[in-house]
Amino acid sequence: MFKYLMVSEAGTSWLCPTEGDRERALDMESRLRPWRSATLLTIAAALVIGGPWVGWWTLVPLAVVAVVFALTQRQLESSPRTEHRMFLAWFLSEVAIAAGVALSGGPRSAAVGWLALPIVTLGARFGKQGVTAGVALTSVLLLAVTIGVHPDYAIQHPPSFVFPFALLVGAALLSVALMESDRHYRSASVIDPLTSMLNRNALRSRVSELSHQAVVIRQPIAVLVADVDAFKQINDEHGHDAGDAVLRDLAYRIRKRLRAFDLAYRLGGEEFVILLPGADAEQAVGVAEELRSMVADEPVGGLEVTMSFGVAVSDPGSFDYDSLFRIADRALYAAKRQGRNQVTLAGPDEVAELAAA
Repeated sequence: MFKYLMVSEAGTSWLCPTEGDRERALDMESRLRPWRSATLLTIAAALVIGGPWVGWWTLVPLAVVAVVFALTQRQLESSPRTEHRMFLAWFLSEVAIAAGVALSGGPRSAAVGWLALPIVTLGARFGKQGVTAGVALTSVLLLAVTIGVHPDYAIQHPPSFVFPFALLVGAALLSVALMESDRHYRSASVIDPLTSMLNRNALRSRVSELSHQAVVIRQPIAVLVADVDAFKQINDEHGHDAGDAVLRDLAYRIRKRLRAFDLAYRLGGEEFVILLPGADAEQAVGVAEELRSMVADEPVGGLEVTMSFGVAVSDPGSFDYDSLFRIADRALYAAKRQGRNQVTLAGPDEVAELAAA
């Protein structure tokens, strides 16, 4: 149980305050990867061309940056807080660039402006908190490699650090503008407008990540499929507005009950799916029972409502979402046939069949 709590409570952070923010950061990290590699190659070509003037050793910090990102990428799948590793790799890249600037002349170096390059990527992955922290840290590095390295020259030539600082701030502001635009359109594609829960599009991208994570950390992953009992009757007797109110209230209660690393999605209609990384069968059934009683014990959207749950749990080290979903869905219909308002756990034989397949 302790192992499950350690994983589940670490899902969000100051860098990614919501699960949607974390989804966005992970997605953008994969999209940035090839472009980051191209940027590193471009800088390497510039350093090779400038080698006779600034020295070939300037390639060393660049190699350090490449190694840092490679190591970080390999560890992303096994880290419960991947955004922290991403931000650390980002900061180490700034430190490596700053070291190159300091050793190639400090405020006299033509590479001072390169400190702005990593700033551009901040807004793509993190919110305003991450951008603000990144600009603050980079500003400290800028002062260290200009005023700190050659204070007399920097004080006599203020543009040597004022102009690069303006470039840093300008890059950050523009990245925030792009971030807000991306966030708006991305939210429209992955957030269910009625309940504000993540939808099928968000589920598909997370499933891919969890499949890799399950192999690395070798923990089970539980799939809960939930359905509102007799929802058509609610719409017929009370109207669709009342049905929508029930769904909104249900979504709020589910999100409130789940831990930070648990994942809840609305598949459509009155059906929801919940993923519990690190949960075994006993823990998954416990969560489902708490959700079931939470709904049954108090009116939802002003109406008496119940829910049924089907539960399936993967073997440690493997996660086939489509098969597990089908098994959990069959368990859900078994709960419906047995009288509704209950939780049914898929039998071990069904899961064994999945493992054999």
